[in-house]
Formats: sequence, structure tokens, C-alpha cells
Amino acid sequence: MEHGEKQITVIDEQGNEILCEVLFTFESEEFGKSYVLYYPVSDENEDEEDIEIHASSFSPSEDGEDGELKPIETEEEWDLVEEMLNTFLDEEGEE
Repeated sequence: MEHGEKQITVIDEQGNEILCEVLFTFESEEFGKSYVLYYPVSDENEDEEDIEIHASSFSPSEDGEDGELKPIETEEEWDLVEEMLNTFLDEEGEE
């Protein structure tokens, strides 16, 4: 898993650009994909404990720039993402 300060811009269904903070990324050999977990950056989030976390699969572009985010398509992939998130949160709670 990669940890780090990184932001991405996501376009919602209405075409609005939303700045998001990357929580972490990981790769799955089982599904042959990379995944990113992220949450919207806003002043409101600083005081809230409940942050809405989003997840997408992505394929990094060949030039090393950010790739295109794609929806997670299967229940098995969602189970994997949930397991990785729980592991991440457990590790963060121990620090």
C-alpha cells in the first residue's frame, strides 16, 4: 500500500470537479487492477469524524501520469476493497 499526501480531481455525475485527498492505493494480482481510496477535501471534513470514502479501480498511464478512474464492478472486488480499508484503519488506529 502506498501512503502519502496526494490529491486528485474527480468529476461527478453533474460534471462538477471535486478535489479529493487520496487515502491510499493498492494493487490486486487476483483482479489485475490497481485501486485508489479517496475522500472529498472540504472545510467541512476537518471537524467531522464521518468522512465519505470512495473507491475506484484505475490503470496508471504509461507516461507515469495519473490514469483514468473506473468503477468497481464486482462484489468480489468490493469485498477486497473493504478488507483493505479495514486493515488500513486498524493500522492507523494503532499509531
